[in-house]
Amino acid sequence: MAAQGRGGAAVVVGVLLVCVLLSAAAVVEAAVFNVGDRGGWSFNTNSWPTGKRFKAGDVLVFKYDATAHDVVAVSAAGYKACAKPAKGAKVYKSGADRVTLARGTNYFICSIPGHCQSGMKIAVTAA
Repeated sequence: MAAQGRGGAAVVVGVLLVCVLLSAAAVVEAAVFNVGDRGGWSFNTNSWPTGKRFKAGDVLVFKYDATAHDVVAVSAAGYKACAKPAKGAKVYKSGADRVTLARGTNYFICSIPGHCQSGMKIAVTAA
């Protein structure tokens, strides 16, 4: 009888172990990237994404002087033309903005006049 009890306990422990392993495998943590690395969101950051691998769900952190800059998510056309954001576009102004990447190419510019044209823009492609 005691041997049967130990066998049942081993089965329970085995089932619990499998459950823990499956739940751990299902958890995928998003990576967090500081845009511009130590320099933050500033001029000439357009090459910052080069060589980095991004996934949908990863988070970009834009750190900048909120009195001088902003961050706007734009379309590909808005990125290329450094166009004023469309009405209703999401404009981030905190100086420490966190933006979650969607699958595909995500485009961001600073909408302060002249800043995007001076390289304050990035295109980030997330798999």
